[in-house]
Amino acid sequence: MNALRHFLLALQFFTRIPVTGRLAAWVGYSPEMLRASARHFPGVGWVVGAVAAGVLGLALTVLPAGASGALVAALLSTIASVWLTGAFHEDGLADTADGLGGGLTRERALAIMKDSRIGSYGTVALLLALLLKLALIALLAGRGTGSAMAALLGAHALSRLAPLLVMRALPYVGEADGSKSKPLADAISAAGVAVGVLWALPALALFGFAGGAVAVPICLLLWLLALAAMLRLLRRRLQGFTGDTLGATQQVCELALLLGLAAA
Repeated sequence: MNALRHFLLALQFFTRIPVTGRLAAWVGYSPEMLRASARHFPGVGWVVGAVAAGVLGLALTVLPAGASGALVAALLSTIASVWLTGAFHEDGLADTADGLGGGLTRERALAIMKDSRIGSYGTVALLLALLLKLALIALLAGRGTGSAMAALLGAHALSRLAPLLVMRALPYVGEADGSKSKPLADAISAAGVAVGVLWALPALALFGFAGGAVAVPICLLLWLLALAAMLRLLRRRLQGFTGDTLGATQQVCELALLLGLAAA
């Protein structure tokens, strides 16, 4: 039952889905519970991915066939996922781009990332990421509704495993006080990462369905390259990670997976 409570806490933390009333009382809260809930991050990806894939499938069914219909469906699906997560990860991508782009030193980069305002680096990074995501989803949608839905669902789940590996590999360097991601950053165990892997593994079957057997190694390779690039960048520039960089890692890895499926 603890696993279910931790999953529901993760769902409440990473999405707009309400956990209230008696259910909230049963789930409970503590920094230790929030820390334990991190292992269910890929499980939250299944929920977000299911909503995004459902909206995509419905839109492709009712909209006219063709490139324009696929693009509108991709936009509606992306709106649904962004709304459901409160743009949590997109905000992290923008802040990370601002910090690493505008800060020449580690201290300056961290200070910029704490600023709630978005700068030119963050604006450009966010626009390019969203445009690339829309184009890739539309491309996949043009190949078939079922395969596009499977691709989107799997990408949301597996991309959310990457932040757990960052949390395991690097120390937390964000502001210790007042950061809601701080409890998630402490003492991520190998067992916790293993639970995340179990959540994410079924995504590989979806990639095989969406793009054939060749899609699985291609997607894994690009996902690993994206994760390795983020780890190298964060280790070199920040000597660790913050909550914003976890969101950026998820976004980069999601794009890598969609790109792999498009290529396959």
